[in-house]
Order: sequence, then C-alpha cells, then structure tokens
Amino acid sequence: MQGKDLYDVTIIGGGPVGLFAAFYAGLRELKTKVIEALPQLGGQLMALYPEKPVYDVPGFPEVKAKDLVQALIQQAERYQPTIVLGQRVVSYERKNDHFVLLTDTGEEHLTRAVIIAVGIGAFRFNTLDRPGVREFEGKGVYYFVKDFEAFRGKKVLVVGGGDSAVDWALHLHPVAEKVTLIHRRTGFRAYEKNVQQLFASPVEVKLHYELKEIRGEDQVQEAVIFQNQTMEEETLPVDAVILALGFRADLGPLAQWGFEMDGRYIKVNARMETSIPGIFACGDIVSVEGLGNVKLMATGFGQAAIAAGAVKSYLDPTAKIFGGHSSDLVPKKKDRS
Repeated sequence: MQGKDLYDVTIIGGGPVGLFAAFYAGLRELKTKVIEALPQLGGQLMALYPEKPVYDVPGFPEVKAKDLVQALIQQAERYQPTIVLGQRVVSYERKNDHFVLLTDTGEEHLTRAVIIAVGIGAFRFNTLDRPGVREFEGKGVYYFVKDFEAFRGKKVLVVGGGDSAVDWALHLHPVAEKVTLIHRRTGFRAYEKNVQQLFASPVEVKLHYELKEIRGEDQVQEAVIFQNQTMEEETLPVDAVILALGFRADLGPLAQWGFEMDGRYIKVNARMETSIPGIFACGDIVSVEGLGNVKLMATGFGQAAIAAGAVKSYLDPTAKIFGGHSSDLVPKKKDRS
C-alpha cells in the first residue's frame, strides 16, 4: 500500500498553499506526499468558488480561481508528489524518527515531517431554520456556486450581505433571467467597490428583507420574504435560492493534537514550526509569533516556502532554510522509478 512508504514530508491539505508547499518541497529534493480530505485538489477555491476571480496573487491582475488552482497543480507536479484524495488525517503517532498519520479511512501514512496547510480548516455552511430550506437542498437551494452556467435563464434569489453574496449576484446577473439579493440590514460586509458595482448593476437589491419560507413541488418555485421593519411579506417566483450566509470553520481532529494555540489558530514561529517538533504549519490556519494571523494567499505562499525550507533543515541540519533561487537549483522533474 502507498501508505507504507516512508516520505520526507507529508503535507496535510491540497489547497493553494499546500500545493505550493509541495512544489517547494520537491524543489528542495524532499520525497513529498499531499493528503487532501476533499475528492479534488484546490481546497476552498475549487470546492466553493471555482469561477470567482482572484485579484491578489502576484503576477495575475485577475485570474479565475479554477485556473489558478490548475496552474498550481501543474507547478506542484514538476516533482511528482504522491497525491492522496478523499482522506482526512485524524491522528498521529510518533515512532522513533518518523510519524504515523492515521486517516479516517483507516490508512496509515509514514513521514519524517509534516506540514499542515489546511486553510481555514474543516467548515460547515451556515443555514437558516426556515420552512422548505432543508427540504429543497439540492433541489434549488444552494450554499455556494460552482458553475454560473447552471443558472442560465433562471430566476435566482441570493440571501446575504458578504463578499460571496455580492460576488455571486454580480456574476450571475449576465446569465440568469433575474437576480434578486436580499440583505437583512443596510450595511454590507463585502468590499466597498463590489457593493457599489452591485447597486449599479441590474441586480434587484432589497434591504432589510429576510427569507421566511421556500415553496415548491419537486423543485424550488417560490420564496416568501419579509421586510423586517414593517413585517410586510412578498412572494417571489424563483428557480434557485442561494444562501450565502458564510460558514463555521474549525481545526477538526487536528485540534486534539496538542498544539500551542492562539485562539483557533496554530501558533508557529518564524520558521513555521509548531510546538510539536517535526510538525510545521502555514497559511490561513497559523498565527505567526509577533505577527498573528494574516489571511492572504500571497502570505501563505511565502510561509509555504519557508516551511518547506525549514523541513529540509530539520531533516538535514547541514542544509539551510534558503536553498537558493529556483534558477540556481536548476529545477527538473524527478524520476520516482
């Protein structure tokens, strides 16, 4: 079984930061494995926002999330890391000079070091306790948008006032027959520029409105909304309701590993070392000593490179964290055969 091979480093998490960590670990000539709980690489970007434009990655003025992920996968594959999908790491055991990682499928993975790059961790979507919501999940009730084309020609109701709600409304109105966005108050949590674009768009925005009920037969057909100041009700004909209400995230089983924590974040030092020797972490899940938590993809990429270099130095004390520029290292694909 693949789990019985001993790897230099195993990266828990196959999102953007985990993928870049895999590339950099390969660049430092480390035998690398990536374990991702989802059935595909890309993490939150691919699971929730594949069509969403990303603006804060150096070198890309604008790039679709799915295209960025594909480029990161191609980059990581240069050194042929072993990829394990659909397994969640739940516990570990220290044995002499290596770790045994146990996943929820019962498989064991052997590794000399670990990099945790799980992004925000495990997440669950916030929902509403309203008639029809649970009944029509998968039948017109959605919590995220993966394919805008699936809504072509449909009447769509978006519920929420955060970045996702505003982004999805803006990207849906060119393909949908009609898009209505309701928000329970006046203020939005989304970027101000996007909110301005929303109000300038054909999207119908109804403030101080909330969802009361979803109706239909086999599929969603109507949504009852109400004005929360006057309590006046209105029935909208809709084909789809998108509940963009955010999600709750936590470390899941990793919270029981005994890390020193800063709130819900894993504490690391400047070398991306956790309080457990041999286990490193990077990305949205960490709080860096003297800096705290910075949820930026660009920051995560830098932390991934540091973590991979620190693993190299941990396994070989004669090696430096900075191994040289990629052009100096003459990157080439490694033959695993």
